Amino acid sequence: MSESDPLEAIEAFLLGSPPTLTQGEVAERAGVPLDLARDLWHHLGFAHATDDARAFAASDVEALRLSAELVSMGILGADSQAALVRTWGRSFARLAEWQVSLLAGLAVEGADPDERLTELTTGVLPRVEALQSYVWRRHLTSAAHRLLTTGTAPDEHTTAVCFVDIVGYTTRSRSLAQDELIDWIERFEQAATIAVVDHGGRVIKTIGDEILFTVDDPVAAAEIALDLTERGLDEDDDFPAVRAGIAYGAVVARLGDVFGPTVNVASRLTSIARPGTVVLDRGAYAALSGDQDEPDEQEEIDTPDYRFRRLRRVSVKGYARLEAWRLRRVKESRDD
Repeated sequence: MSESDPLEAIEAFLLGSPPTLTQGEVAERAGVPLDLARDLWHHLGFAHATDDARAFAASDVEALRLSAELVSMGILGADSQAALVRTWGRSFARLAEWQVSLLAGLAVEGADPDERLTELTTGVLPRVEALQSYVWRRHLTSAAHRLLTTGTAPDEHTTAVCFVDIVGYTTRSRSLAQDELIDWIERFEQAATIAVVDHGGRVIKTIGDEILFTVDDPVAAAEIALDLTERGLDEDDDFPAVRAGIAYGAVVARLGDVFGPTVNVASRLTSIARPGTVVLDRGAYAALSGDQDEPDEQEEIDTPDYRFRRLRRVSVKGYARLEAWRLRRVKESRDD
């Protein structure tokens, strides 16, 4: 068996057949202009192939044909096609890198790593593919439910945006070995994700030591942030110390991410929050307290569940005098 045989076998299995077509032949069979085919390939993040390289299979023809059909149906318009395809490419590239690393790690434990990797690929990946399809369909169901129950446009709506940031991440990360750091971050992301999902929220993204989530109900956002900050203050809990910032207002949703002033304000509030605290913007404060009037400086307001304390206005990037309120539970305040 030559060194290339395992790779060729894996490639043929994943593509459905050995690659025997050039990019020109793929475009011709799919009935798609070659320039469009090249653009799609580039946006997906695939390596450049020369004109005469036989790097494509029948599955590539079918994928290109389906892409062209979505364009003709108006699903992939000229303004959204590149952005959507890039998002697919980046998301699946990251997922594929992790999955291959996982399988390779298992393969090297066997007597014949090449043979073991081939066995894992043919035995494991079809199950992974089926599970990925299931997860995607479940998320489609959830997204459709949100759209139909809220009656708001999917690309612009009012929601609570929250950042949760690990306190002292840089210092702590320098004292941990690589596997310890990965395990620490994994525990943070897992616990935070469970808290968000259990309250009906959505994790938009994780950025190293920070997680960004949205939830339509501002009360749910408050409960998530308070739960996580309280865990971080518990010396018997291995969850790291965190701080959080919540803003409530209009956001623009695009390709799984959110944008706009509400997101920016939530990020700025997180940067000024003290360890173990939750800080709100005016929109979140009004939604949670029911108080639409502007309170006096340093005034504290209690509701049956929460205590709000207005903080001094602060100057942060993009905002000269940002309004902010510290959020606490009423029970927590009484216990102090």
